[in-house]
Amino acid sequence: MSAYLFYTLIYCLISGCIIYPPVEFVSAGLTIKSLFASWLGSETESFINYHIKRSVFTLFIHSLLPFGYILGLILFNHVDANKIQLFYQNPLWLTVVIATIVGPAYVLYKIFKWSKNDWKMHPIVQNLLIYTDNYANWKAVASEIDIEYRRIDKIIIDTNSITRVVVTDNWIIKITSYKLYIAQHNDTALIISRSDSHALSPSFRGEIQFINIEVKPTREGAEYFDIRISTFAFKDLQDKVQQQIVILKDVPFHRTLLDRFIDVFKEQAAENPIYETAMELENCMGCMQVKSNVKLNKHCGNITEGPSNDECTTCHCRPMWCIECMAKWFASRQNENTPEIWLSSKCTCPACRAKFCILDVCPVRNIDT
Repeated sequence: MSAYLFYTLIYCLISGCIIYPPVEFVSAGLTIKSLFASWLGSETESFINYHIKRSVFTLFIHSLLPFGYILGLILFNHVDANKIQLFYQNPLWLTVVIATIVGPAYVLYKIFKWSKNDWKMHPIVQNLLIYTDNYANWKAVASEIDIEYRRIDKIIIDTNSITRVVVTDNWIIKITSYKLYIAQHNDTALIISRSDSHALSPSFRGEIQFINIEVKPTREGAEYFDIRISTFAFKDLQDKVQQQIVILKDVPFHRTLLDRFIDVFKEQAAENPIYETAMELENCMGCMQVKSNVKLNKHCGNITEGPSNDECTTCHCRPMWCIECMAKWFASRQNENTPEIWLSSKCTCPACRAKFCILDVCPVRNIDT
């Protein structure tokens, strides 16, 4: 591998770690906000001013990265001189160099423009002005947020190394590298629009679900934004905000381990043979809200008799339960410390105590007589 290619790969790796610091960099304090903490001041004492300075400094450092690459090519003597010579001879060389200088220069111009009138043109301040009367005193709103951030009952959710969500008594704030997205509780709709699950291990216990929450302020001029959090952090968020979080139809959302198990139980039961019956189906004995829709019908291996036997036995009960209540009953009879084996375990019928497993839970189809 040539010295030029090696330098390029190392520089790209370092640049990526500066823009999107990995956990190791964050733990070691090798981030912009950590390295320049003395200049940025205290986030707790002055939350808004801290993030105005942090966003400006982050933008400027990021804009210097292309220039730093070119400068390194010129200054590092160990880089292949022939490669550098080819750059000089190429008519695009001057264009590249100028572009790497124009970028930081333009950023400095924007920072200077934002700083006029006490940072009034900065994107963060522009977001605050939306929540003032007649777009006037943004510092009053900033002071309110500063005070609430100092309280110990605020909620802080780290979604990744560069994004955090802060929820205070009256405000929802999403912190990104260059700006703050701000919404006020009393005029904001929160909607769970999407969810996805990821297996951290082959076991059932290892699955984690993430949800995307759309934050839609009704205040004129306020930006919509979204936050992505795990379901483990959802309860803290729900307890802190002042309004109900809406879940869109058909979005699977597992607030608890039981919710996840119920969905898996339903999926497995739907693959079992259908039990057809001509009898009239009554409401579920558990919830009394929906018609009974499952029947325990022996389908796993040989039928055996006797209460001492660990094999599944025949259930002679008519359909009396809905799938969700049956899933809850099944989960309630399992060891809560071993959820990874729940689905492969057995349970007893709520009425006759016949032993069954998930393969015996059959969907019911009512046929005309």
